[in-house]
This record gives sequence, C-alpha cells and structure tokens, in this order.
Amino acid sequence: MRITKTIETIFNKYLPSPFTIAVLLTLVTIVLATFFTQPKEVTTFDHLVKVLSFWEDGIWNSSLMVFAYQMMLILVLGHVLVLSKPMNSLILTLTKSVTNTTNAVVLVSVTTMIVAFFNWGLGLIFGAILARKVGERAQEHNIPINYPLVGAAGYVGLMVWHGGISGSAPSKVAEQGHLHEMMNGVLTVDQFGQVPEVITSSSTIFSWWNLLLFGILLVLIPLVLSLLAKKAVPTKLNLPKYQFNKKDSETVEGAEKLDHSSVVAISFGVLLLIVFFIQYAKNLSSLSSIKISPNMLNFFMLGLAIVLHGNFKSFLNAVEEAIKGTSGILIQFPLYFGIMGIMKSSGMVGMISDSFVAVANETTLPIYTFFSAGLVNIFVPSGGGQWAVQGPIVIQSAIELGVPLPKAVMALSYGDQITNMLQPFWALPLLGITRLKAKEILPYTLILMLVGILVYVLGLLLL
Repeated sequence: MRITKTIETIFNKYLPSPFTIAVLLTLVTIVLATFFTQPKEVTTFDHLVKVLSFWEDGIWNSSLMVFAYQMMLILVLGHVLVLSKPMNSLILTLTKSVTNTTNAVVLVSVTTMIVAFFNWGLGLIFGAILARKVGERAQEHNIPINYPLVGAAGYVGLMVWHGGISGSAPSKVAEQGHLHEMMNGVLTVDQFGQVPEVITSSSTIFSWWNLLLFGILLVLIPLVLSLLAKKAVPTKLNLPKYQFNKKDSETVEGAEKLDHSSVVAISFGVLLLIVFFIQYAKNLSSLSSIKISPNMLNFFMLGLAIVLHGNFKSFLNAVEEAIKGTSGILIQFPLYFGIMGIMKSSGMVGMISDSFVAVANETTLPIYTFFSAGLVNIFVPSGGGQWAVQGPIVIQSAIELGVPLPKAVMALSYGDQITNMLQPFWALPLLGITRLKAKEILPYTLILMLVGILVYVLGLLLL
C-alpha cells in the first residue's frame, strides 16, 4: 500500500528519536512560556530565568518521579510474567489450534487484547511471543499463513491498553490525592472545590460504557482481521526457535542454592500475594468504588511473577531481559515532567485550556480531547508522559464546560492508545521478537486504527 510506504518514509526520514522529540518539545515549551506568559513588569531575561526554575522543579518533582518508577515496573513485571514457564506452556497450548491465517489472527488478537486490558507490558510481549510461536508452528507443520498479518494481530493490545487496568491516566486518578496535587495552583478556588480526591476505577476502567467499547472492539477487530486474512497471500517463513528462558550450565553450590530453590521463591511469592489481598481488599470490596492504583497492580504482579517463575534465578534472568525495554521511560519521563512544571507554574495550562473551551462545548470536548491526544501520542509515545503534560489541560477544560471527569479522562486514554497503531515506537519489541519490519505490519495496523477511531468517536458521542 502506497500510503503505508509514505508513512514509513516519513517516520524513518523526518521523525527523530523519542528522546530528541522530548528535548525539542522542552525547548519549544521554554520559548513559548517565556514570551507568552511574561508579566509586563518583568524583563524577558528575568522571566526566562523563572521559567527555567519551573522546568528544573518539574524535572525533580518527587511524586512524578515515583510515577515514572511505577510505569517502569508495570512494563518490567508484565514482561517478566510472559517469560515464565507457565505462560510459555499456555502460549504453546494456544498455538496448537492454528490451522490457517484466519484462526491464527482471531486467536492472537483476542487473547492479546484481553491480556493487554490487564497489563500493557504483559500484553505487548505476550502478543509478540504468541505471534512468533504461531509463525514457528506454521513453519514446522507447513501451514500457509500470512505472517505480517499475524504480527499485526499481536500488536492490537496497544490500542486498548489505556482503557484497561494498567492505563496510566485512569490508574493515577484513582490514586488518593493525585488529582489535587496535579491541579493545585492551576484552578481557581471554586474550580478546585469541584476536583474529587479520587476518580474511582469503577467510573472509568470498569464503567459499563468503557467495558462496552472494549467488548465491541474485542469482536470487531478479530472480525476485520479475519476478513483481511481471507485475501492475504501466505508468506515464506525462516524463523529459528524463540527461547523463553536462559539455561544455566554452571554447577550450583553453597548459598547459590537458595537462588534456585522453588520452596523459598514460591513461599515468598505467596506471602506477597497474601499481603496484597490483606492490604488492598478494601479497594475491591465494592463494585461501585473500585480503586486500582499502579502500586496495587505492581504489588500483585510482583508476587505472581515470583510464583510463576518458581525460583529467584529464573525471575532475575527475566528481569534482566525485561529491563531493557524501560530505557525510554527512565530517560524521557523527567523531560516531560519538566514540561509539565513549566506549563503548570507559568499559567500555560490555563491558556491552552481556555482555547479548548472557546471552540468546544460539553458534547464536543471529549472528541477534541480524543483527537488531540492521538496527535500528541505521535510525538510523545508514552501514556504516562502524555498524562503528565496533557492531564491538567483536560481536567480544567472539563470542569469549565461541565464534562464528567471520568469521560474526559477516558477520552484522553482512547486518543493516546489508538495512534499506537500508527506510531511504531512501542512496536519495536514486537518487531524484534517476530523479526518483522514496520512496513510489513503498518498496512494492517492502519486499517485497525481507523476501525478503532470509528468505535471510540461514536462511543464518546453516544454514551
């Protein structure tokens, strides 16, 4: 398809690395804040110094640094879970039902979306490995399949993740005090009084309308993929076997035996899970007030990952493998926090919010939020970083126009996740595991993105 070739050329030639984009956005924000928020009685140089101090304060904001670490753990622990032997066995069992491209893409897309709804890191790696194993099975049993289409099916979890349990925006607003801290100094006293302590997960992630949209996509995406599969030409395969676990050939002696002990590891993992249920039982006690925070999710996945790996050696090997994927979060998030610091302290949040309010109303603001979030995601390929920058604008605009805050939060989440089908940044782990190229899956993911846009826009307008 000519359009996908053009998009790939644009990304390869004209779009720099995500870190470079974060630096450029930082410089642009500094310039805009310096010249558009300058008080009349203050010189440009003095105001620039002030803006730079806002930037530095934002970079080292302690609560935001905690947020970055939470997001890193969500990705790492999700990846670690996929690399466990039980998950390996599950994936191999699932692939046994594959006999052609149609049932392959249905299997991969449905399971990937369900897993991604629980955890985006888990869904990303699960989908990639499942697609790879489907390819290996097809190669071994001479089953004709279109492997790029199967790879695209393994990526669709990234178009539903932000509306799921590990979604950055809905999970952070469910955290006690997050909204108040984020909006402090941004809103007037009267507006601040309209900001709740938390927006519960039951009103965002587990709301009937979000689950309905997820259910529609869970049916519609596999249906579209199966229609594409009927016209897809089988591709040649040359895949070596993908190894899940590192094997140690060294003799284990002395205290190192503890690292390989299943009794020690499983006992500790079970202890973590017991503490989890004791500590967070109150968060799950009522369907109308479910609150799932990043800490809660990570605690559960840590205990589960240790239990599933069965020993600390296997667990740590998986962590070593998974940690490679967190470099972007580690180094980019502080820059986005700096941008947030400038926008919040200089008054830019209010200015941008006012421009939204000027052209939108209660009905159209969620749509504007959706498309603006999708656009921002192309340049800021991180839901957490995007929430840090765009979240205050969305909340203030929603309060001024009387839009329900849960709907505003989810409109941002939907917009952020849908253009992952266009933005190849998070596809890099999948491409590495499947040995596919971006140009091979883009023709299919673009079609799926258009389907998702239709579903989400109609949902935001009608529900």
